[in-house]
Amino acid sequence: MKQNEENKIRSTTVIALIKDGQAAMGADGQVTLGNTVIKHTAKKVRKIYNDKVVTGFAGSTADAFTLLQRFEEKVESFRGNIYRASIDLAKDWRTDRYLRRLEAMMVVMDKERILLISGTGDVIEPDDGIIAIGSGGPYALSAARALAKHSTLSAKEIVEESLKIAGEICIYTNHSILIEELS
Repeated sequence: MKQNEENKIRSTTVIALIKDGQAAMGADGQVTLGNTVIKHTAKKVRKIYNDKVVTGFAGSTADAFTLLQRFEEKVESFRGNIYRASIDLAKDWRTDRYLRRLEAMMVVMDKERILLISGTGDVIEPDDGIIAIGSGGPYALSAARALAKHSTLSAKEIVEESLKIAGEICIYTNHSILIEELS
């Protein structure tokens, strides 16, 4: 049974960036069902692997947690190598009958690298060290690129300001912001 457009859960803005040796990822906390906000403080970014890796997700919550658990297992088996773990997860996600039905996206990062992982088998590393996903992703990405280029703000400050800007534009993004840092 497919959810109709009215009852589709929409949510999120997740943004990650690496700047001047600092890595930060943040997300808003809003979860929306149809035209109603049902939660303001969802935790969409998490530290894993002894606080050396940060993950963020957008999409169906149950699907995202399934992917997070699988990714965490992959990171452990590849001893913290997020690139190898991401490729292995993307391969499984695309070929496994159960996983390929999951509707979510993930961003993962360590101090040196940010990767987007999708169910179509994509593992994408941005050229400029900035990536964003979710309904407010394009707004946050635009703001972060401008701030990174034309300000002296830290990585954490850029993530925070970008999420605030996205929250002013995207109706599926709020100002309940959670940011995780790696330094």
